[in-house]
Amino acid sequence: MKLPSTPKSSKSPTSVGGRIQPQARELEEAVLGALMLEKDSYALISEILTPQSFYDKTHELIFTAIRDLAGKPEQAIDMLTVIEQLKSNGTLKDAGGVSHIASITQKVVSSEHLEYHARIIAQKSLARELISFSFSLTDKAFDETIDVSDLMQEAEAQLFELSRKNIKKDLTHIAQIVMGAYALIKAYASRPDKVFGLPSGFTELDALTLGWQKSDLIIIAGRPSMGKTAFVLSMAKNMAIDKKIPVAFFSLEMSNIQLINRLIVNVSNIDSEKIKNGKLKSDEWVLLEEKIKLLYNAPIYVDDTPSLSIFEFRTKARRLVKEYKVQCLFVDYLQLMNVSGISFSIREQEVSFISRSLKSLAKELDIPIIALSQLNRNIENRSQCRRPQLSDLRESGAIEQDADVVCFIHRPEQYKILEDAQGNDLKGKAEIILAKHRNGPTGDILLSFKQEFIRFQNLNDDQVVLEYQSRLNSQINSISQEKICHQKHRTESANENLPF
Repeated sequence: MKLPSTPKSSKSPTSVGGRIQPQARELEEAVLGALMLEKDSYALISEILTPQSFYDKTHELIFTAIRDLAGKPEQAIDMLTVIEQLKSNGTLKDAGGVSHIASITQKVVSSEHLEYHARIIAQKSLARELISFSFSLTDKAFDETIDVSDLMQEAEAQLFELSRKNIKKDLTHIAQIVMGAYALIKAYASRPDKVFGLPSGFTELDALTLGWQKSDLIIIAGRPSMGKTAFVLSMAKNMAIDKKIPVAFFSLEMSNIQLINRLIVNVSNIDSEKIKNGKLKSDEWVLLEEKIKLLYNAPIYVDDTPSLSIFEFRTKARRLVKEYKVQCLFVDYLQLMNVSGISFSIREQEVSFISRSLKSLAKELDIPIIALSQLNRNIENRSQCRRPQLSDLRESGAIEQDADVVCFIHRPEQYKILEDAQGNDLKGKAEIILAKHRNGPTGDILLSFKQEFIRFQNLNDDQVVLEYQSRLNSQINSISQEKICHQKHRTESANENLPF
């Protein structure tokens, strides 16, 4: 259901509950007067004010004329040129005429506080927009024909747009940035592992990326059945369980139980089919209990809201970072998100909005966001090379543009390709193709894919796993023997107390 949106030009009442709307007419006159008297002063406030920032309609028209003049580099801005521009715009009479404009310039004492005054006007304007937004929202909330869930989505979308329009980042002198960059270089130099971001747990991938960097949007893409979810779950396990890094996983496709079942298989080294049907041997039950303890205490947070909107995601992500110190967000997958409350003529525009919003949020929260993405069917139609490329990203070229890193998962085995050109065995192998890396090199790495454990791992991890499994089996046998002895002791004690 598409809700009618509030017109951008709508104004809330001049008074609210007997109170006058937020305004500052004297400051509006002071700013306009300074702009007509001081050369180049428009540049100081051009990013702070728009014509709609002015409460008085005549002031809005005068500022529009000043803005028009500023767009003509050869044209000076003063009282006379503003009057001529108003004549050209056909708005001189509505702007109060020549006498009104002359009176504004006469009231200016100094332009010393021009920028400060402009910010007050901008704040008053934002307050009026919020009042208008709240009036519209209240009216719709009383309308019983409007679904409340749809109304909440629309309200969140409009509020997001309001906040996005009014966020302005102040300029920073290069000296501060240089010192910060130098301190970061020194910190990097002191790290023995040379992984400066969050480690993925995949050695060769971390060598290329130096870890996932703060504020980066990372896209992991692949065709169905390539193991995208298994790959990021393996990564989440490496971060949260091995490195104790808090992560959050937004699963739009699977339920949280399905997701955690996959994680249990991943960490337990027990065949996924056995986990599904529950046909485990006694030692496997002991192993399962031990591994579940690792998951139970892991800093992993899961959200399985279906059809999650980008606005809901932003709200939840901010809370996760603030309250739970989450350092990385996973989204499975991007094309299943939506933009409720905003209509688009084509799906590609909606996906573009989502990808831009994810990148913006990564910068705001200063953490990496790792989002899965589908690829289109072009790969299947190619007879020669089935390896994915950037043009295969589904539904939007903006994904490639917004992403700092794009990785493709390619398992040649899925296309019955069991050897590479050199005759090397590709069974159980997966190529991770680093196709885009905004701040570093691209390249390919090879990982091992364990189908029975739904897990990706380093190629040299097999021997490590075997050694670990051997040690673990010894511990399990020891635990089992202790349990048997304990049970035997309890039985003997019970028998001693029998009356015969």
